[in-house]
Amino acid sequence: MGVEIQFWRVTYTRPYMVMYGSHLYLFCDVPGSGTTLYLCGAFISPLVIYSLFSAFNTSLKRDNLKMRRRTDGQEATGDARTGKKTDRQTAGSGEIIQQHRPQQGARNHRCWSTVMSVGKCLFLIVLIPPFLNYASLQREGQLLLPKGSELIDIGFGQKMHLMCKGQGQPVVILDAPTGMSSDVWFHVQENIALLTKVCTYDRTGLGFSKRVLLNESTGTEKVWGMSTTGRMVDDLHRLIKSAGLAPPVILVGSELGTLNARFYSHIHDTQVSDLVLIDPIPEDIFDEDAWQKYWYSQLVPSLQAMQFSAATGISRILIILGLLKPAIRGENIAEDLIQRQKYLLSNPAHQSSAVDEHFFLNESASQVRGISKFKPLSSGTSVSVIIGDSFDERIPAHLNEVVAQLQKKLLEQTYPTARQIHVKGADRRMIYMQPSVVSKHLWNLVSQRQSKQQSQ
Repeated sequence: MGVEIQFWRVTYTRPYMVMYGSHLYLFCDVPGSGTTLYLCGAFISPLVIYSLFSAFNTSLKRDNLKMRRRTDGQEATGDARTGKKTDRQTAGSGEIIQQHRPQQGARNHRCWSTVMSVGKCLFLIVLIPPFLNYASLQREGQLLLPKGSELIDIGFGQKMHLMCKGQGQPVVILDAPTGMSSDVWFHVQENIALLTKVCTYDRTGLGFSKRVLLNESTGTEKVWGMSTTGRMVDDLHRLIKSAGLAPPVILVGSELGTLNARFYSHIHDTQVSDLVLIDPIPEDIFDEDAWQKYWYSQLVPSLQAMQFSAATGISRILIILGLLKPAIRGENIAEDLIQRQKYLLSNPAHQSSAVDEHFFLNESASQVRGISKFKPLSSGTSVSVIIGDSFDERIPAHLNEVVAQLQKKLLEQTYPTARQIHVKGADRRMIYMQPSVVSKHLWNLVSQRQSKQQSQ
C-alpha cells in the first residue's frame, strides 16, 4: 500500500526525501499527472532546526543542573545553621524565619527556571514559523510561476510578469483591482482568448512582479509617488512597448485598474481604441468623510494586519488549518491557481504592495482628476462602463450609496456618451464571481473591432 501526504487539502502519493548538503527536500507524485513535483512548503533546513532544539535542550539541562546544585547547597547550609541554632534558645519567631530562608530561595530559583523555560519555548514558537515560511516562499516562487507567462524587462532593473493567451487583434489588456494579482482575470482571459489575444499583468510589487530597490528604478516614484497611478501607467507603457503588443489596444480596468486605464487613455489616446471601466472609482470619493474614515480606519488597518500575519508565518498556518481561504475558489478552478493564491496570501512582499496601493489610492485619484482636466479623452476612444447593484455588498449601505452617486456624477461630467451596462446582483467582485457578463461584453467589443478591420 502506497504512502500518501495531505498538503493544502491535496493528496500527494509516493513521497520521498533527498538530502543535499544541509537541506532536506521532499518530493511527491502529482495526482493524475504522472509527474513528480517538489512539495511546496516542505523546504526545511533540518540542521539549523536541529541545532536550535539542541541548544534549547542543552540550555534547559544546564539551568536545571544549576538549580539543583544551588538547592542542595542551600539545604546543606540551612541544616548546619539549624544545628547551631538549636543550642541557643532564641526568640521563637526569629528561629522559624532562619529555618525557612533556604526553602524560600529554592522555590524562587524553581520559579525563575520555569519562567526561563517558558520564554525559550515562546521564542522558538515565534522564530520557526517565519523562518519556514520564508524558506517555502523562495521555492514556491519558482514552482508556481504560471506556464506560458513571461517576466518582461521594462528597463532599469524592473521586470514585470505578463501572461498573454490567444492570437489576433485587437489586443485586450486587463488591469486588476486594487491590491490584487492578475489571477482575478482567470475566467475572463480564458474566454476572450478564444477570439483574440488577451494579456494580464501584475503591477510592480504584486504577484510575480517583484519591486526593485528605489535606486535601481527610473526615479518616477519621486515624480508620481510610489504605488500611485502615475507610476503604474509609466510601467504599463514601458511593458507594452517591451512586449511588442500592437496598438491600438482595448484597455480594461477594475477599481484601481480603472484609474490606471483612464490615465493611460488620456495620455496615450492613439494607442487605445476602447476603454472599459468595471466599477470605476470616482475621483472625488475621498472628499467624503464617511468613505475616508472607512478606508483609512478600517480597510487599510485590516490589510496591514494581513501583511503582519504573512511576515510572521501565521497566514501559512491559517491556510493549512483551513481558516484562511483564497478569494477565487470553486469546482472549475485549476489547482495551480489555488496554490498561487495561497502563496500570495503567505507572501509579505505581495501583501505590502497591496497595502501601499490602498493607502495611496487617494493620491492616485487626484492624479487622474488632474490629467482629465489637462487633457480630455480623444473622441476616437469609445468608453464602456460596467456597474453592479453595489460597489461592495460587504460594506455598509450608506457607503455604497455614496459611491453610486459619485459614479453617476463621473459619467455625466467626464464620459457622457459612455455605454453603461448594469449587472444585477453583482458588485466589484464580478470579474471572478460573475465573469460571464464581462466576457460577453468584451466578446462583442472585440467582434465589432475585428469586423471594422476586415471591412477596411
